Amino acid sequence: MPDIIQLLPDAVANQIAAGEVVQRPASAVKELIENAIDAGADKIQLILKDAGKSLIQVIDNGCGMSLTDARMCFERHATSKIRKAEDLFAIRTMGFRGEAMASIAAIAQVELKTRRHEDELGTCILIEGSEVVSQEACSANTGTSISIKNLFYNTPARRNFLKSNPVEMRHIIDEFQRVALANPQVFFTMHHDGQEVYHLPSAALKQRIVHLFGNNYNQRLVPVEEETTIINLRGFVGKPEFARKTRGEQFFFVNNRFIRDAYLNHAVLTAFQELLPDETFPLYVLFIDIDPGKIDINVHPTKTEIKYQDEKSIYAIIRSAVKRSLGKYNITPTLDFDQENSIGHLITPKPFDEIVQPSIAFNPDFNPFANEKKSEREIPFLRNTNDYNTAIPRNWDTLYEISKKEETLQQEMHAEKGIPVDEQEITKSSERQFFQVHNRFIMSQIKSGFMLISQQAAHERILYERFLQQLQNHSGVSQQSLFPQSVTLNSSDFELLRELLPDIRGLGFDIREFGKNTVVVEGIPADISNANEHELLEQLLEGFKNNLAILKLDKRDNLARSLARNAAIKTGVKLSLEEMNQLVDQLFACQMPNLALNGKPVITTFTLNELAERFEK
Repeated sequence: MPDIIQLLPDAVANQIAAGEVVQRPASAVKELIENAIDAGADKIQLILKDAGKSLIQVIDNGCGMSLTDARMCFERHATSKIRKAEDLFAIRTMGFRGEAMASIAAIAQVELKTRRHEDELGTCILIEGSEVVSQEACSANTGTSISIKNLFYNTPARRNFLKSNPVEMRHIIDEFQRVALANPQVFFTMHHDGQEVYHLPSAALKQRIVHLFGNNYNQRLVPVEEETTIINLRGFVGKPEFARKTRGEQFFFVNNRFIRDAYLNHAVLTAFQELLPDETFPLYVLFIDIDPGKIDINVHPTKTEIKYQDEKSIYAIIRSAVKRSLGKYNITPTLDFDQENSIGHLITPKPFDEIVQPSIAFNPDFNPFANEKKSEREIPFLRNTNDYNTAIPRNWDTLYEISKKEETLQQEMHAEKGIPVDEQEITKSSERQFFQVHNRFIMSQIKSGFMLISQQAAHERILYERFLQQLQNHSGVSQQSLFPQSVTLNSSDFELLRELLPDIRGLGFDIREFGKNTVVVEGIPADISNANEHELLEQLLEGFKNNLAILKLDKRDNLARSLARNAAIKTGVKLSLEEMNQLVDQLFACQMPNLALNGKPVITTFTLNELAERFEK
């Protein structure tokens, strides 16, 4: 029997490795930018076409490569970062495995141009599917320029699994933001299809956060800084009032490397305990500087998971540092009976010699009973008990005659109609009546007892089914705004909006693009009244991302659910009798009136037997 185990060809091995390293265009962007940073570049340009499917180009002004290094970098496990096994426990560079360039070259058409500072000519290498097409000297700028064209061109099955351009672009933006936050000293630019998406000059960390996420973040940040023998912690956390319902803006960096760690994330959330609304998450950008020998970063192919020697101590340091910063900058509520900082500076006591005694002026001739034609209701309250006898109004014994006359009149009216007085409550119960309980529930009597309806859950169900039908039929009606508003979003949300724009217009929004990361809202759905266009659009996108992360809904169902929750009447809103009638009628016209959007019941009934058992007990 012949031997059946053979070594794989390099091209096949590289394609298999590419499945772990390069999952989508964003993976290639991450690897190339990190290589540029390791090369010492302080200016990096990222150029994209078709969300990286057609072109990914990274240009840097780093140290460049020699002819031999330029050819060697495309070999598997070829790296300049480590020399021996012990180096794995002292890594401070971004990459070290030597698999990225080989994997990218196996599934794309790659062009590399590079030149060192001391060389007069550079090197140009063309590779397609791990095969070197050409290698020659060329004129090139100092540094490296690498272009990746037609990603997954030779693996069509992988290319077919790529998402739409807006979705892939959002993944690229996420990776770009992480690298840009970790390196605020580096000047970054990003262009997509000829338009500039980011222009990030070298700046401090706070300015980098503002440049990435918007000017409104300037007032949202609280600095965090702590130095210990275990770790050094620095960065910023967001104020509790600006917490969001998604975890998108949460960044942990260990030795300038982005990581995901649920354990450390819990430490931050614990520091915000009792300061955040339910189901909201704070912003944070935190950097941990730790001895590389005390961590292991070689535990995941994407290098986003790390093992620590002393997790509990790191947890306690992060929790206490964040909590102390929130208290130091007066974020946590305080109550000081001795002095209140907010008003203490306004109270300036006067010297004793400036105190002026109050004076009282009165008219001794004033008589409130001088005018005898005044009605009894205009008589003021008694000022002096000595005037008790003279101030008693006359004919006081006729005070209850009005109420007696009204009661007699009602009895006569029921007698004329042949209805006994004892049965007038029966006539009222035959009509449908609703009562609002604590501005939260709607109560109505039924034959077997009574029912309670959650007004918010009921309205969410009504709007959800209405919006879902509008999305299917593209029948949403728009209410035009008298003064259209321009809304500026961060790059990730803007790409998400562009992806959802056809369906959002189907709901009744009248939106058009207006420059970089900006749209103009000229109309909102007619079913929504008294809404702020900016807040409504942001809440819609935020709810969509939250549902996408938790429920994995399809796009239209997600949009209808998100808009319904944001547009529905909330708990605490007082409703008129007509509004309650209309709400109940629309609820029972729904396909699933008993089920709320969160899967809980909308209606709860109580029978007379249940009530009788409670009172008998």
